[in-house]
Amino acid sequence: MPDTFPTAPPSSPALGAAPAGRPTAPGVGLLLTLVLGSLSALAPLSMDMYLPALPRVTTGLHTQDALVQLTLTSCLVGLALGQLVTGPLSDALGRRRPLLLGMTLYTLATACCALAPDVRVLIVCRLLQGLSGAAGIVISRAVVRDLFDGLAAARFASTLMLVSGAAPLLAPILGGQLLQVTSWRGVFAVLAVLGGVILITTALRVPETLPPERRRSGGLPDTLRTMRQLLADRLFSAYLLTVAFGFGALFAFIGGSPYVVQEVFHGSAQQYSLIFALVELGLVGMAQLTGRVLLGRFSSHRIQLAGVASLTLAGLLLVLMSTVWHSGLAALTAGLFLMAAGLGTASPPSSALALQRAPHAAGTASALLGTMQFLTGAVAPALVGLGGQGSALPMAVVVLGYAAAALLAFLVLARPWQPVPDPLRG
Repeated sequence: MPDTFPTAPPSSPALGAAPAGRPTAPGVGLLLTLVLGSLSALAPLSMDMYLPALPRVTTGLHTQDALVQLTLTSCLVGLALGQLVTGPLSDALGRRRPLLLGMTLYTLATACCALAPDVRVLIVCRLLQGLSGAAGIVISRAVVRDLFDGLAAARFASTLMLVSGAAPLLAPILGGQLLQVTSWRGVFAVLAVLGGVILITTALRVPETLPPERRRSGGLPDTLRTMRQLLADRLFSAYLLTVAFGFGALFAFIGGSPYVVQEVFHGSAQQYSLIFALVELGLVGMAQLTGRVLLGRFSSHRIQLAGVASLTLAGLLLVLMSTVWHSGLAALTAGLFLMAAGLGTASPPSSALALQRAPHAAGTASALLGTMQFLTGAVAPALVGLGGQGSALPMAVVVLGYAAAALLAFLVLARPWQPVPDPLRG
């Protein structure tokens, strides 16, 4: 793969340059930051709040665990494909219109999930929920690229992860508490109301950040050509695959942990919620440390390497805990915390560097990032499910496999031993 992005269209700025007329680091209000964080968190929140209810969905719909896990997979597939459509669309039409349409459809799809009569209808509704909810993820990330450059973009991305990470941090706890007063359908009803609130706030507070003169009007051929050029860029692919495989490991935990904690280790829904919150804290906490401290002191590649190495070590420890050591729930939680901390270290610089490679097509680049994350994530629960629910080993093996793939992709494509200028440090 070539080391640099192929020449951009004549109307587009050069690789790595800030588009003309765009401020490098404008002041962004607290409310806008909260809204962007909520948009990026809403679709993942749709999975996390629902996780403690998975065993109850199996019982309530008189179905099998494997089919219920497909409701998670279908949402992930929807999130992946939805970003692939919405990202390029936002490059052509601006950010607001696709975002508002996506949030409207998300609210309606979530309400349909609450009313699903059987597991097959629920799988379809979850797919629609993911397709529409993808708009919040991909467009919020593109808005950040519209507003920020370089280190400022990476730092704001970590701030956004703090906001977006707070909701998933609390979501399983909230889901567990909701299950004490309502059924799994009530969880989706709450999500539908939340979607409506975020839709209204977005309409009132999120401005258009992509002016008409910077929009792309080449249609599908231009979009496909841009995607092909991005994927042919060795460094973009390095950052893309590092993030994608890293999140695959996280989704293996998301898909397998409800059964591991509640059925293998006989924990309660509330215990599972607490463990999930601790793991999420490792992800969000390290993302903050990386964005606010580490990126100002160390090279981006060194930070990414430390993150994916920690992720791989965590996967190895989880396998050993499940086979040789036969550890308890506390040790398992510690291994999962290390996994999340490694991903929190590698993710902010990887995402920022990937978007830095395509300033003239932030929506399309953001779509590729998100699509690969959720496609790899969509496969993870299915892989865990194939190993059965009798032990923690299937989840641990899938975590290790994804982590090793992230490390290998980073070493082969980013070549961190080569001395190169660091775009995030000027």
